[in-house]
Amino acid sequence: MKKIFLSVIFAGIGLALFAQSADKARDYYKAGKLQDAKTEIDKVLTVDKNQKALDAWFYKAKIYAAIGTNDQMKSQVPDSYAQAFDALKKYMDLDDKKVYLLLIQDQYKVINDIYQGYFQSGAANYNTGKYTEALNDFKGSIAAITFMSHNGWIKQTIDTTAILYAGISGEKANNRDEAVIYYRMIADSGVTRIGGNDMIEIYKWIADYYNRKGDDANTAKYIAIGKAKYPKDLFWPEMELDILRKKGTKDQLFAKYEEIVKQFPDSSVYFFNYGLELYQYSSDTSTGKRPDNADELIKKAQDNLSKSLQLNPNYPQASLVLGQILYNAGVDLQQQAKVIKGPKPEDVKKRTDLRAEATKKFDEAIPYFEKVDGLLGSKGKLKKQDRDTLKDSYDLLITIYQQKNVKDKETVYTDKYNNVDKVH
Repeated sequence: MKKIFLSVIFAGIGLALFAQSADKARDYYKAGKLQDAKTEIDKVLTVDKNQKALDAWFYKAKIYAAIGTNDQMKSQVPDSYAQAFDALKKYMDLDDKKVYLLLIQDQYKVINDIYQGYFQSGAANYNTGKYTEALNDFKGSIAAITFMSHNGWIKQTIDTTAILYAGISGEKANNRDEAVIYYRMIADSGVTRIGGNDMIEIYKWIADYYNRKGDDANTAKYIAIGKAKYPKDLFWPEMELDILRKKGTKDQLFAKYEEIVKQFPDSSVYFFNYGLELYQYSSDTSTGKRPDNADELIKKAQDNLSKSLQLNPNYPQASLVLGQILYNAGVDLQQQAKVIKGPKPEDVKKRTDLRAEATKKFDEAIPYFEKVDGLLGSKGKLKKQDRDTLKDSYDLLITIYQQKNVKDKETVYTDKYNNVDKVH
């Protein structure tokens, strides 16, 4: 009985010694003596038997969270919030009954301090251009609030501001693979505004990221999400068209255009682009011949370009391409006439008819080129696209009037052509 009694006494002495040490660290902490508190709690936790002491780990969490906000000490312990967070988790893991008495008595202040500490540190690093450090801090604040939510201590499930700045910090640190993790959280949650700021550029960034990666599945996924949130933004159809130009068939591309012009029936630009691409494909001879349905495609191209001009009569590029289509049709008729060599009356008539049809096409093209002159010729300096459009129109007018042998107009447009770069 005496041996048992002595062992109980010794055990009691050990506990008393530990309790005294933990209390001392706690008292230093409450007195604001953080250096002493840190020294004491570190000493306590170097003892193996104290590794399972709940209050030791809890007070380490409290002390290290406080160090993170202390100007004199935080540089000595740059990972103070991480150590505090780990200590809190250790405290909770050791509580077999999951009562968390000290945490409740603390009113969960320690985890809030860790969360706020991470966030404030992230903001400070972000504002001074330390984006890698800011990313790590915002990741810590996200982890802290996720921890609180997972344990049912708060109703909030995500901190969209911390997530947003984690993504921005990753992007500014040239770590796009990290940035996308956090931007995706925003898109996957369906959030469209954070702090009064619209998130459309984040949705676009994600789709572009996966497109650049060649990840077709995720590209399609985030285009669909973006379109659902911002259906009127032209970024989505532009990206879909670009992808189909590179990876799809012409049938798929034109089917997408049909879908887009129905969605944006007032867009002169989409009708123009659709018409232009139809015509470019219909007149492509790189395979040795034009597509079998070239005539049908050209007619469709003209319909879309005409619709574009109807929506925007002052669209010089649409006028130019409609004129080019008619001009090229005239050139084709001239080529057909040259092929007919026979002296027979029917051959002569056929050549004459084809040349007359060619001249008619040229005459039909003239008003479109003159329209370009009317829109751009009287203006001052032009953007390159408009300047090129004007020069192309003058060049074709010169050619037409040469063939028609109308010298005065040929001279007028030659002079205008020669002065485009000087005047515009």
